[in-house]
Amino acid sequence: MRPPMLILHLLLLVSLSLCAHGEQMSCRPQNCTLECIRRGDPRCEYCRISADDVQISPSIPSSSPFGSCVPWPCHSFLGEETPEVCKHYVHAPRNIQIEFKANEEPTYDAITVSWNPSLYGIAFLRGFQVTLQALGGSQVLCQLFLLGTNLSLTPAHAQRVYHSDPFTHLSLDSEYVVTVMALPVPEKWDQFYQRKLFFTRTCPEKNGLEACKKDWYPRYVEVHQENQEVYVTFNLAPENFKVIQYFSSCFGGGLRNYTSIKPDLSVNKTHHTYRLQNLRAGTNYTCEIAADVVDAVRKTFIVVIKHSSEEPLTSHFTESSSLMVLLSVGILLAATAVLAFIVVYKNRLKKKTVQTKMRPEIIEHYYDKKLDEGQCVLLDRTTRPPRLLICYSSNDGPAHVKVVLQLAVFLQKHMATQVHLDLWEALSIMEEGSMGWHCRRLNKCDFVLVICSQGILQNQSEDEEPLENTALAIVSMIGEELCQAKALGRDLSKYMVATFEYLQESDIPVALSLASRYTLTKDLPLLFSHLHGVALQKPGVYLQVENISESGYCKLPAGAALQLAIQEATAQFSEEPTEEEHVGIPIIS
Repeated sequence: MRPPMLILHLLLLVSLSLCAHGEQMSCRPQNCTLECIRRGDPRCEYCRISADDVQISPSIPSSSPFGSCVPWPCHSFLGEETPEVCKHYVHAPRNIQIEFKANEEPTYDAITVSWNPSLYGIAFLRGFQVTLQALGGSQVLCQLFLLGTNLSLTPAHAQRVYHSDPFTHLSLDSEYVVTVMALPVPEKWDQFYQRKLFFTRTCPEKNGLEACKKDWYPRYVEVHQENQEVYVTFNLAPENFKVIQYFSSCFGGGLRNYTSIKPDLSVNKTHHTYRLQNLRAGTNYTCEIAADVVDAVRKTFIVVIKHSSEEPLTSHFTESSSLMVLLSVGILLAATAVLAFIVVYKNRLKKKTVQTKMRPEIIEHYYDKKLDEGQCVLLDRTTRPPRLLICYSSNDGPAHVKVVLQLAVFLQKHMATQVHLDLWEALSIMEEGSMGWHCRRLNKCDFVLVICSQGILQNQSEDEEPLENTALAIVSMIGEELCQAKALGRDLSKYMVATFEYLQESDIPVALSLASRYTLTKDLPLLFSHLHGVALQKPGVYLQVENISESGYCKLPAGAALQLAIQEATAQFSEEPTEEEHVGIPIIS
């Protein structure tokens, strides 16, 4: 009987080591239940756990921003049989990699995530949780994987590569963040997770240019001027798209010119520089560039031809050397005459006691004058965009929260602003707490925008916990900062308040009365001017900012989404609110 028993033990040992040595030390999820893991079945080594297998602990609030993706308490999936397992600390995973998977949906992408466990605390590792969130969105996808209770990991197992299940139905050309957490999660959350930002593939990268001609366009365009010559550098299409020719057209001063571009790929396969011809100095041009294929998307950019301060002089000195000498003498005599004139003029100014000033009504007249030709604003890409914290109350319902979310997306995407919103940093809020997170952002951000609504004015009820009443605390802190800055004569421009069309000015707390006020979306240009310190009007000039006016913002996809969200919120707020609708916990973000 010994040989058969020996063979059986060897087979069992081989089955336990398949995960470590098979597929180049790759571990892929198995179909097994939580009960199988608790029993220590050797067949349940690295298992995917569904939501039906784990019950949410009552201590986890159902209104958490993570929803069902809250890091699970250790006792909820390992039970109370081995409580000592949940007392140990495990470091965050490392080497997170994204692998794109083939799928049949041409408009969506699919990925799998892989990682290595940390060497530190690996003996107490019991599983992983993987979350995926789209930046600018509130939906979070999560997957839970557990290791068998009888599995004993050593530092040598830190070379294993663990894989997630596929994440499907991801929007093309979108930015996502994936977070891999090591389980069990310790009491003090610190260094137990690792993040990675990535972009899904574009339509041409996934399906080829022939199937996505309307999607690719040059994303990098840089314009620079040398004397009177204007050069444009742009990124070329990937080599596998087989685009050999591009075109550019510019319109300005009532004229349009067309430039055909055929890059030399043997010189540079990623970027190309070409020269714009037949442009007039002092004229603003609106230019477009695209691949020379049918229905290609065009990239629009602005070109301002400046007057050159350096006039070419060498062309005027082609005469004989005697002419050079005479011209030099003439210049010397003219300089002497100019100096004499300046001396006489200064002496006369000393005797003059009356100073002329431009009347204020003349300045006001020109500030109100709108010229046909606006001034173009060029924001320096090398400078850091202003950091903006958006605070709001979620007590007014999901429609109001959706408006705030779409506003944050529009500000970050089209107004060159780095927005901080709690819906995008839920994991950091869970680490620091809502109040701690807001206090840190209040100190670090350049500007703070408070969206005022009825919910932000509600008082704290008797049965409400102090930590849950973050709204009044934040409003009080900002009000105190404004009063101190006013008393000390400091700048008050850091703090702003805003209301939407469906709200009222009476919703603005009295503590914030010193802050700048805006009504959105009517005051989007004023908000742009505030954030970037750009004057909208100067004597004789009216600044026109494309696509952020009250009537133009909805032409952009993000603007259209914001307009739709405002319409839905307007329909909700137009209904007469009942007494029960005013009962809730104001949560500021």
